[in-house]
Parts: sequence; structure tokens; C-alpha cells
Amino acid sequence: MKKYILFDNDGVLVETEMWYYEASKKALKEFFNIDLLFEDYMKIMARGGTAWEKAIEAGISHDNIVKARKQRNIYYQEYLQTKDIAIPNVTAMLEELSKNYKMAIVTTSRRVDFEIIHKHSGIVEFMDFVLCEEDYTKAKPHPEPYLTALTKFGASKEEIVIVEDSQRGLTSAYKAGIECVMVYNEFTKTQDFSKATAKIEKLEDLLAYLN
Repeated sequence: MKKYILFDNDGVLVETEMWYYEASKKALKEFFNIDLLFEDYMKIMARGGTAWEKAIEAGISHDNIVKARKQRNIYYQEYLQTKDIAIPNVTAMLEELSKNYKMAIVTTSRRVDFEIIHKHSGIVEFMDFVLCEEDYTKAKPHPEPYLTALTKFGASKEEIVIVEDSQRGLTSAYKAGIECVMVYNEFTKTQDFSKATAKIEKLEDLLAYLN
């Protein structure tokens, strides 16, 4: 019987992934005149890489990449504060789920970005805890983030279900040996979800799946 739900953040609870891509693309073009194609970005993200591989391949120095990344972070935070990143009905669904399940968020987001995202979202109040990239040593697709959450809850793998939208997140869940439900996201639709336990069209469908 499921008692715990672990949610990915970006693309599952909020619609932020496109803006992270846009911020990365803008910084790479501005600093190094490198075009970050969407198809290439998807392949990089699926295996857990970073957009800065393009700069490394082009022979760009570490110091210059650091400068560009700082600017990318600025662009991303500007998008987070000016774009509509809400996904409809998320808080209502979480309120319903909170009656029967303990919940947490496991994200690769930096804590500073996460706090901007959820400053007024009302989502975090339903969570027992949040794990950001500073809270573990190896990020998704490594299983450590989800295994860390499992330990924090003191739960067995059989008691947990993970909700993801990306191949990288699914790989993390799969390697952790935890059931993973994939929610459809237009941004990640081309990725491989063949190892998923189930697939749902929208987050509200999770209620029916768990029942």
C-alpha cells in the first residue's frame, strides 16, 4: 500500500523547464555565439548532462563558462518572476492527496531558484520536506536523490510512488528501485519513458491511478 509520494518539481508541479532552456540558450549565444538546439538540449538533459558541454566542446575556458552560467542564472530568475509557470489545479490536487499520503519534493533545482518558484505557489505547505541539489552529492539520473528521500521518510520502497516528467528523473527512480509514474509534459514528450510503471496525461489523473 502506498503511503508516500515523491514529486519532481520542474515540469510536474510547475512549468519551468522551457524557461531554463531559454535562459541557457540565451547565455550560450550571447557569450560564445553557440546555438543550443532544442533537440541537442533534450539529449543532454535525458542523460543528466548540462548545456555547458557545448561550450567545453568549443574550447571555452572554465572562467568564461562560470561567467556565462552566472548570467544564465540571472536570466532564469527573471523568467521565473515574469512568466506564467503555474500548472492548473495542482494545489487542489495536493490538498486532496494530503488527506491520505505524506508528500515531498525531490528536485535538481538550486534552493535559491526553488524559493523564487514557490514564493506564492502554496505548494510547499503540503510537503513534509523538499530536497534541492544542495541536499545530495549526486544528482538525477543517479538514484541518490530519491534514496535520500526514502531514508528521510523512513519508508520502504514498496510504500512510495514517484511522479516524474523526464527521462533523467525516471532513470533516477528506476535505479532506486521505486515505482515511477510519468506525467505528460509537452517539453519532454520525445524522451524515453519505457521503464515507467505508468503514464498519465495530467497530474489530476494521479488520484485515479492511486485509487
